[in-house]
Amino acid sequence: MNSASRYAAVLTSYKIVGIRIGRQAMDVAVADDGALFREGLQLLLSAAGHRVVGGVEDGDRLLDLLAHTPVDVAIMDIRMPPGADGGLQTAQRVRAEHPDVGLLLLSQHAEAHYLFRLLEIGTDRIGYRLKDQVAGVAVLADTLVRIAAGEFVIEPALAANLVDRPSPPVRSMLADLTEQERTVLRLMAEGRSNSGIARELFLSVKTVEKRIASIFTKLDLPAESAAHHRRVLAVLAYLRSSQMAD
Repeated sequence: MNSASRYAAVLTSYKIVGIRIGRQAMDVAVADDGALFREGLQLLLSAAGHRVVGGVEDGDRLLDLLAHTPVDVAIMDIRMPPGADGGLQTAQRVRAEHPDVGLLLLSQHAEAHYLFRLLEIGTDRIGYRLKDQVAGVAVLADTLVRIAAGEFVIEPALAANLVDRPSPPVRSMLADLTEQERTVLRLMAEGRSNSGIARELFLSVKTVEKRIASIFTKLDLPAESAAHHRRVLAVLAYLRSSQMAD
């Protein structure tokens, strides 16, 4: 089944659910040089109750679109034109010219080096997900809501690999963490908020806060940082070690 057929197949069964999960309609722009995927994603967004203001095939056309059409979130393929990683270049330009626009970048495979590039662009209202994983209305709607809320959303598969299969330097950093703390760290790596982690683990927010405080202490992270940036620093602590080991 091709990409367009796959997306079209979920519309009927997910349409009502998607509108409910989406919570609020957003204006969204889509940029991807694959016509089938781009059109399928636009159908999926419409099924989730969002307004697609335009679909284009490269970064330059996306910037042209945003110059006269306001959007809440711009979705783009990391490897679209211009250039080999044109989506990353475009995201940087969008963030510079339209700082209030949320960014969702998609790729076929989870790559840590893409994540590092995204962290250089910003740590708020930005996300990195796999194309296959946003093929359902529920996942796509949840991702957009979290980005609009100011979160930094990371593909769960990448977050799990970084925490569960660490390189030697990372392993030494995580050795003192309990299993419960590692689980919380994994969700932090996905960009989840404290309340989001609490919902996922069926814990109170206060319990989550205590576990995060313990993680920060064991990883020797600065206690004076704001909550959101402390979470990002926790991610960087082992991502950077992993990068050094590669």
